[in-house]
Order: sequence, then C-alpha cells, then structure tokens
Amino acid sequence: MSSPTWNSRSAAWLAAAWLLAGCSAPAPRPQPPAKPVPVAAAPATPAPAAAGTAAAPVAVTPGAPRPEVPPAARADFDRAVRYMRSGNATEAELGLKQVALQYPQFAAPLVDLGLLQRKQGELEAAEQSLKSAVARESGNAVAWTELGVTQRMRGEFKDAAASYEQAIAVEPRYAPAWRNLGVLSDLYLGDPQRALKAFEQYRSITGEDKPVGNWIAELRQRLGIKAPEAVPAPAPGPGADPQAPASGTPPASAPADAAATAPNPAPGG
Repeated sequence: MSSPTWNSRSAAWLAAAWLLAGCSAPAPRPQPPAKPVPVAAAPATPAPAAAGTAAAPVAVTPGAPRPEVPPAARADFDRAVRYMRSGNATEAELGLKQVALQYPQFAAPLVDLGLLQRKQGELEAAEQSLKSAVARESGNAVAWTELGVTQRMRGEFKDAAASYEQAIAVEPRYAPAWRNLGVLSDLYLGDPQRALKAFEQYRSITGEDKPVGNWIAELRQRLGIKAPEAVPAPAPGPGADPQAPASGTPPASAPADAAATAPNPAPGG
C-alpha cells in the first residue's frame, strides 16, 4: 500500500500531541456535514467486541495526573515527526511503535500511531492502537474520541457511541466528543433526541452558532420541540420615567460596545 505524503502541517499537528496535551494527541477538527442536517509492542488489550456490538464500559479516571515526558522520549518522538515531515510514513510508524514500546506509561505515541494508520486506510490496525492507548491512559478524552471516530469509520456505530461517552465521562467539556456524538446519533443511530442534547452541549461549550445552530433548529423542528422564547424585559415600576432606559441598558447617548461594532476578524487570523 502506498504511503500518503506528509506535509509540514501534518507533522507539526502530531508533534503538538506531545507538547500541548501532556502526552495526549489533539483531535482533528470534526468535518462539517454535507447536508443541512447534522452528519458532523504495547501492553495487551482485551479482544475487541464484534462489529456493531457495544463494548463494555471501561473505568476512567478523570483528572488523573499525566507523567512528565523525559528528554529521551521527546527526542525519539521528534525523530518520528521528522520522518513524517520527510514523507517517510513507514519509518514514522516504526518510530512511534518504538516509543510506545520503550515508554509504556504514555498513550500519546499510540494515539499518533492510530491516526497515522487511519490516514493510510488501515482502520483495523488504527482501532487496535487506539484501544491500546485508552488501556494505558483511561482518562485521555482525546484518545477515546479518536477511537470513536475510527469505530464509526468501520461501521461499529454502537462502539463509537460508547467511546464518545467515555470521552465525555473523562472530560465533560471536551467539545469534539459532544459534536461527534451528535453526528453519530442523528445520522447513524437514528436517535435525534440524543443528537439534540449532544449538539446543545457542544454549542454551550464552544459558543459556536453556525452550522450547529441550524442543526439544533432542524432537530427541534423534527422532534416538535419549540425553541426557547426570549425573556421579555420587565415592565417599568410605578412612577418610573417612561423615557428612561431599561435597567442594564445604556442610554442612547452612551458609546456602543466596541466588541459589537468591530469588524469580523479575517479568516484564519
């Protein structure tokens, strides 16, 4: 199987797994749906459940401290990243496997290995690498989410949902897990109520309005749920000046909020 070309952005992204997340690989930005509705070696691990069968929950340890990265591990990981930058996916994979073998306390090499294997279309191998990662570090929300993405790609929808739920149990404010759970629940599991809850949680965490706001509106319409109505301003009390501004509202002569009038930042800024 031919190996894909790794550009600098791909390599830098995987390198950031080690530095920024304390040995947790970052989740890639979830791809938006194509429709207006949401679409959105290592220690031995237990044998995987049959495809389409939900896996048993794994005990998680939210907030568990992560081990510090020793210089030698950092150097070995950097070497694997350099192979990625040079387009040598084979050596990169070997390097990540070696780091995972030498430093069994870390999940990040296995997460990155799983992402590399998934990018090459090796979904079964990717799933096993990510299962090994969560076996090492059950409190790693990123690893659980990437495992869910891989299981969804393999058609293991119930397993994917269980993995996203594990990620949320570990880190309730990890937004990608909520978004992915919403996509999975609506399009693959036919559970719009679960999808609505997931997307509402995602929006409350991120503040994102589009496209998730449209998805929420569509789901509410489908479920026959009315959107929350805006709370009306309280009526002025007896003797209040009818020309006075409502409480908390600046008078017309007050300068407008700078943030509300500033132009939108340029994309990618």
